[in-house]
Amino acid sequence: MNNFEIRSYTKKDLALRYFPSATPHTAVNRLMSWICRCQPLTAALAKQGYRKTSKWFSAREVRLIVEYLGGP
Repeated sequence: MNNFEIRSYTKKDLALRYFPSATPHTAVNRLMSWICRCQPLTAALAKQGYRKTSKWFSAREVRLIVEYLGGP
């Protein structure tokens, strides 16, 4: 998490930071799988207004993801 900036990211961009050697589609699927398996994170994202159909994560949502899953 040395140079990781908390800001808005597209799902693809954030996923590729976590899984840099994966294809964009695979990276997004893996990240979303991690998120779905972490119930406290899923609940916290829902409180922020996150919807599964969103193409972006807001800075607040990214902060929650890093808090629960660790930085990329």
